[in-house]
Amino acid sequence: MARIETREGALARRGFTAAESAVRILRGWDERYAPLLELVSGAADPDHALAALDRLRDADPQVLDRLIERPEPARRLIAVLGASATLANDLVAHPDRLDRLGGPPGRVPAAELRSELLTAVGADPHVPVPVATDLTGDQLRTAYRTAVLRIAARDLTADDPTEVVDDIAGELADLADATLEGALAVARAKVGPDALLCRIAVIALGKCGAQELNYVSDVDVLYVAEPALDGDGEPMINSDRAITIATLLASELSRICSAHTAAGTIWPVDAALRPEGKAGQLVRTLTSHRGYYEKWAKTWEFQAMLKARPSAGDLALGQEFVDLVTPLVWRAGERQNFIADTQAMRRRVVDLIPARDAERELKLGEGGLRDVEFSVQLLQLVHGRADERLRARATLPSLQALIDNGYVGREDGRRLDEAYRFLRALEHRIQLYRLRRTHVLPQADDDLRRLGRSLGYADPVATLLSTWRSYSRQVRRLHQRIFYSPLLDAVARIPSSALRLTTDAAVDRLRALGYADPAAALRHIAALSQGVSRSAEIQRQLLPAMLGWFAEGPNPDHGLLAFRQVSEALGSTPWYLRALRDEGLMAERLARILASSRYAVQLLTRSPQTVQMLADDTALTPRPVDDLRAEMRAAAGRHETPRSAVEAIRAIRRRELFRIAAGDLLDVNDVDTVGEALTDLAAATIDVALTVARNSISGPVPEMALIAMGRWGGRELSYASDADTMFVMADSPDPGATDRAVAVISALRDLLAKPGVDPSLIIDAALRPEGKQGPLIRSLSAYQKYYRQWSSTWELQALIRADALAGDHDLGQALLAEIDLRRWPADGLSDAQLLEIRRLKARVESERLPRGADPAKHTKLGPGGLADVEWTVQLLQLQHAGTEPSLRTTRTLTALDAAERAGLILPDDADALRQAWLFASRVRNQLMLLRGRGSDSLPSDTRELAALAHLMGFGRNESSHLEAEYRRLTRRARAVVDRLFWNNP
Repeated sequence: MARIETREGALARRGFTAAESAVRILRGWDERYAPLLELVSGAADPDHALAALDRLRDADPQVLDRLIERPEPARRLIAVLGASATLANDLVAHPDRLDRLGGPPGRVPAAELRSELLTAVGADPHVPVPVATDLTGDQLRTAYRTAVLRIAARDLTADDPTEVVDDIAGELADLADATLEGALAVARAKVGPDALLCRIAVIALGKCGAQELNYVSDVDVLYVAEPALDGDGEPMINSDRAITIATLLASELSRICSAHTAAGTIWPVDAALRPEGKAGQLVRTLTSHRGYYEKWAKTWEFQAMLKARPSAGDLALGQEFVDLVTPLVWRAGERQNFIADTQAMRRRVVDLIPARDAERELKLGEGGLRDVEFSVQLLQLVHGRADERLRARATLPSLQALIDNGYVGREDGRRLDEAYRFLRALEHRIQLYRLRRTHVLPQADDDLRRLGRSLGYADPVATLLSTWRSYSRQVRRLHQRIFYSPLLDAVARIPSSALRLTTDAAVDRLRALGYADPAAALRHIAALSQGVSRSAEIQRQLLPAMLGWFAEGPNPDHGLLAFRQVSEALGSTPWYLRALRDEGLMAERLARILASSRYAVQLLTRSPQTVQMLADDTALTPRPVDDLRAEMRAAAGRHETPRSAVEAIRAIRRRELFRIAAGDLLDVNDVDTVGEALTDLAAATIDVALTVARNSISGPVPEMALIAMGRWGGRELSYASDADTMFVMADSPDPGATDRAVAVISALRDLLAKPGVDPSLIIDAALRPEGKQGPLIRSLSAYQKYYRQWSSTWELQALIRADALAGDHDLGQALLAEIDLRRWPADGLSDAQLLEIRRLKARVESERLPRGADPAKHTKLGPGGLADVEWTVQLLQLQHAGTEPSLRTTRTLTALDAAERAGLILPDDADALRQAWLFASRVRNQLMLLRGRGSDSLPSDTRELAALAHLMGFGRNESSHLEAEYRRLTRRARAVVDRLFWNNP
């Protein structure tokens, strides 16, 4: 059994500051209570918690025994005792309230709270107009304080108080509603039968209306009253009499909530936000309210009504008031000097803070809660006129709506959210200690230590102060940027009708330019250009031109969205916006890329700094393979693990893919240049990654080489191509050499194919001898033996595009020497081999075409497509390369040119094949750039087809011309294929 530690030094290490007093208390504890000491040591103020627990024991000697048997209520109780002196005193005076800490841990529903407090005052919670039997209100005060105890216990035992702060504030608002309902029931009992002759609604405003109430706060309300109706629906009394009775009820309700008695107090009810403030009548009818708000209300009064909500009494009448005032609230932003008045009001609040508290005021001071709330409310009132999605009451949901809909940047919004949650949680902890209405951070170390420990900080004072100062600076900076934005003022000066007209005109303009979602475009424009920072100013200068350049691309909407994403990623980078502003070519190129290519945007948003290479053509020229290898080797060498080394290699590949794609999109690089650049990039990536994979395997690994096949070997890679490969290893007498080589291959393929922030590189070994049924790797002698004895015709054809591009150079060249003897047969093809090739091509055409695909639109396997051209050229190579050395190349177009020069194909036929191959290759590349994923077919979706046509230079809405050109070129090519490959005249 654990022992109760009573040494002063040990207790001091547990967090006790009055260790001597703690020792005196603990000497009277049985060792069975050791778990309670652990809980006390974790309390916000262990000394206070232990002393309060000792006082509870005096009041109830069995309390420690009961707590040992109920660990969860014990945890909640001790958390409260260590954080709130007032609640601790309440518990000592009323130990029966301990039972309320044993209920379910979650939030109590609002209806249950209402029923609980009405029952406490002797009112029936199930009748429409409850009347209390308790005329003192003491039962209400007791029930209220008990409910606060339960909420505080839930708050103080939360894993992260900032995560539950809005939920706790919401439950406190629910409790306020229930308390107002209970107080109104008591007021009816005191006023007597006349109370039933009027309908009265209590409208919650401010934090209570927004359901984000503090532990101790004035509850801002407004009263609405109407005569009650009889069974025929007629008023039972006139309006003046109803107002008189309702005023008595409202006055009594306020007195009940704010009075101090032996049972305690609740909170003041503040009706100062009513029409004409404290000078105005306390209760009005709906008609009177309508007349005031339509004619006389000031700007700040509409801002106050932003959070109006029916709280107690006749909720239907309350909702009528909210429905009446809401449209007026959302027109407040068009009032003359609205922004200036709101800003001036905020400055007055700051000026009225006592000098001694100004630096520590969490709510009203600069960088405090009110800065966040004012910023959010102002944005809501300006933009919520036309955007109903912003019309929330509470600060955090409103802030999230502003973020979600593009009015506040995601990062700014996240920081405001974090800061607001922290400040609210800190405010709650401060108020809990004495249950007093305060928002000032204390100065005493003991108080700061208690607050820091209650928030879970290991170094409570230092961490609390540094965190508070950091969040305060963030809020101050963001508030200045958002709240004082000239753009807000400009928008606010436009009347709502004109605002809608202006917005509609802007929508029409954007739609005419080609934006499919102009409303979203307007939100992106606002997010980019709002604020008083230099960045926002530059954005306002850039956007008119950028919007026009986006409109020239296939997808203006995606261009604008991507520009916002890139700008948010690089907005704080000094050179970014300055370069866009000063280097016109760079800005125009960026706009063109963003509006054209999801593939390039994905690469750019993952490495935004690569935007710098758009400044001039030389930066878009693909880099030599040797330079790539050297950089990748150096980067990999700086990492200890294979995964991190290959991630560094892939990061370089990602940057180079953007270079190639950008050059392609900007017409700096043609199809041939792109294919060669992608080939070199794959070769460098695989070559260096192979070294990393070899080094990750224990034991000796034989030399290895990768023989590039297919489009990789032909130096004709597309963006979506896999790297077709054969693996060869040096001959070795070691029986385990093959297994270790296979392990290297597996590691290599896994590292390069692993999903990540860049496109994966798939290594496909299906073209090896015997296909997928054959060994993954063979020795050089095994390859030589195989090709001499067993290789089939299809394998010889596949070897036409074999090239040694990675791994050990000498080993790769040795295998290529053997391959050259096979793929360029001196006597050409036999009749049987020619027949086999034609049969295989027929099988490919009938079996490989995806189900449901339109052959006429399939760029690879369709008539006149890539496969037709490549098989025809390869047939010419197999037939004639033995006697015509110029045909001995892995490249399709190089071989076609050589065949034309050798007179093996007519110039017109060669041109037909060449044009079809280039066009189909470009379609595949542009589709990948456009969509961000590969495809072998022309799109069936008309919008995608139109975008592809635009990207390929056919102009907007010229998809029919694209299809017509594709069909024309492939028909010509197919006619040549029929004659040369199929021998059909």
